[in-house]
Amino acid sequence: MNSGGTAERILVIKLGALGDIVLALGPFAAIRRDHPDAHITLLTTPPYAEFLAACPYFDEIRAEQRAPLWNPVAWLALSRSLREGGFDRVYDLQTSDRSGWSFRLMGPGRRPEWSGIAPGCSHPHTNPNRDCMHSIERQIEQLAIAGIDNVPEADLSWMAADIARFGLAERTALLVPGGAPHRPAKRWPVDRYAELATRLVTQGVEPVIVGAAAEADIAQEILTACPIARDLTAQTTIEDIAMLARNANIAIGNDTGPMHLIAAAGCPSVVLFSGASDPALTAPRGAEVRVLRATDLVTLSVESVEGALSLR
Repeated sequence: MNSGGTAERILVIKLGALGDIVLALGPFAAIRRDHPDAHITLLTTPPYAEFLAACPYFDEIRAEQRAPLWNPVAWLALSRSLREGGFDRVYDLQTSDRSGWSFRLMGPGRRPEWSGIAPGCSHPHTNPNRDCMHSIERQIEQLAIAGIDNVPEADLSWMAADIARFGLAERTALLVPGGAPHRPAKRWPVDRYAELATRLVTQGVEPVIVGAAAEADIAQEILTACPIARDLTAQTTIEDIAMLARNANIAIGNDTGPMHLIAAAGCPSVVLFSGASDPALTAPRGAEVRVLRATDLVTLSVESVEGALSLR
């Protein structure tokens, strides 16, 4: 630890994706609480740098592109940046082979105290079952080894946005029908979302579709069946989604990043899992989260999902 009279310098590594960032918000807060006077830097990737700059846990955000292993120029630049940071301690919450390279890049010579899984680090998380733990419990255990206890739940109260521009109804249901395009098995069929949207309308609830630009075609299929639904694909920031969640009555979506954000914001959420991912490891966390799982989401009926809704 720093003993030279200057502020302790801390580096936190969390590169992404969105769901992983949300699941790390509690650990971020715990690190700041236990290092109140330190200068804390977050190393992340560009998609998350802007919104995390507004959070109260960091003094500095560094956004690094994920350089391919065969690009020595980029890795040398990262090595120089890390060494020049003069960090006293590092919390590697990414704990991947890639982030482990950051530990190697800080040598030879003096390396900072390091919480993670890099061979030779000072505070290794050596639990052989760590890959079988939910991300939250894994990070809690990792931080405990480094001397940080009492990790809080995620707090999104610092996130703000003006969503009045969308002119939404008083009662809304967020639909998140998209997800990683290379993992289609994680998506509930779009015609089921369309039918669910129609049923929500009969209950006086406006369906609001949230997603990226690449999911505009999915939204259009829903709108064809339910013209009253609102399509906000490609129109929302991360902050917008958090605010929409605070005001929504319910959210229904696939195992994808925005559902983590929505659940953490306190919106009652129903998250649909297929056999392609395990909710025991990656389920969103929040005040009211219900998981429905089917090995093949094609077999999950609209009636089953509707029955899981708890409209407030």
